[in-house]
Amino acid sequence: MMKATRHPSKALGFLFALLLALLPASPVMAGMLDTGALIHAATAGAERAALVQRLGAPDVSDALTRLGVDPADAETRVARLTDAEVADLNARLDQLPAGAGALEVAGIVFLILVFTDLVGITNIFAFIRPQR
Repeated sequence: MMKATRHPSKALGFLFALLLALLPASPVMAGMLDTGALIHAATAGAERAALVQRLGAPDVSDALTRLGVDPADAETRVARLTDAEVADLNARLDQLPAGAGALEVAGIVFLILVFTDLVGITNIFAFIRPQR
């Protein structure tokens, strides 16, 4: 009776050892985490959401439409910006006087759109030829 209970555990042990031997070993990377980087990563999503919310404001949306830019395209481009670019853009927007920033926001977004057209990421404006 004792042997009957030992065989399944030996068989399971052998099976697990065989599976571990057959699985490819993947290296594990570890490193120190910078507190500043963690704080930046935590605030990056909030900054991006604030910028998208500003672009969704009716006056900014109207200004973008008057400039020939679809507000949905502007939001897509904001999603493609790096965290540093989003932080810089938010800092510029925060420096604008209260109530007088709609045209400036539209201008900054227009410049971002022109820049991405020049680089060749998008093709919104027909008068801009991307550099090759």
